[in-house]
Amino acid sequence: MKKRILFLGLILLMGLSSCIPHQDIIYLQNKETAIDSVTNINEVQKPYRVQVNDILNIRIKSLDQKKNSIYNPAGEENLGANSAERAYFDGFTVDLHGNIRIPILGEIKVLGYTVEEIRKLLEKKLLDEEFTENAYLFVTVKLAGLRYTATGEVNSPGSQILFQDRVNIFEAIANSGEITDVGNRKEVMIIRQYPQGQKIHRLDLTDLNVMKSPYYYVQHNDMIYVKPLKQKVWGTGVTGRETFTTLVTILGFVTTTILLIDRL
Repeated sequence: MKKRILFLGLILLMGLSSCIPHQDIIYLQNKETAIDSVTNINEVQKPYRVQVNDILNIRIKSLDQKKNSIYNPAGEENLGANSAERAYFDGFTVDLHGNIRIPILGEIKVLGYTVEEIRKLLEKKLLDEEFTENAYLFVTVKLAGLRYTATGEVNSPGSQILFQDRVNIFEAIANSGEITDVGNRKEVMIIRQYPQGQKIHRLDLTDLNVMKSPYYYVQHNDMIYVKPLKQKVWGTGVTGRETFTTLVTILGFVTTTILLIDRL
């Protein structure tokens, strides 16, 4: 009898431990100071440096309308395309050698440059070769949308394109349908591309200090992977009600089995 009670107790303990703790699903917890204290967070964001296959949206404006039309898309093609498709057709793609091809100017090396550095480079080159200062040259350079992929325990996995200069990890996840109940918020993986290859970084979204991380802001071509919690593997339930239902089923099965064995 004692063995049976111990066995049932072990099942009950396993069921109770299978519930997801409340603190595992709350974002941005202040784990170092009092809950009601005011915390100053200094955000860290490194400027993005252009990589191969990036698409740049470049617009050149001046008083010389004739020259403007040479560099800028006419705006009459691809009228049925969405913003991402227009960016693909009208933008300047960085080739395998790290160059973009611009009318008249030819190939320009941009690999590893920030968009601000590219803007200054183009302005100088255009003023030296094509325009005069009296033309009031104005150049803008932007990435043609910030593209990332979210996979794993998110409600809407897949690739997303956001037309923003800055996107943090919470905005990216929100645009992917949020993390599921069984997603591990304490170890979200960021797979980021670098000139020398890919690196994996990990973020704890339940910790307020995640905002200090250099990987808090999503970069172009990032992959976000959310691991499942062990509760999903066990299949015992996520909420207390689900776990209780599972336990009642298990205990009923075990009790029935014991009673049948005793009658034999």
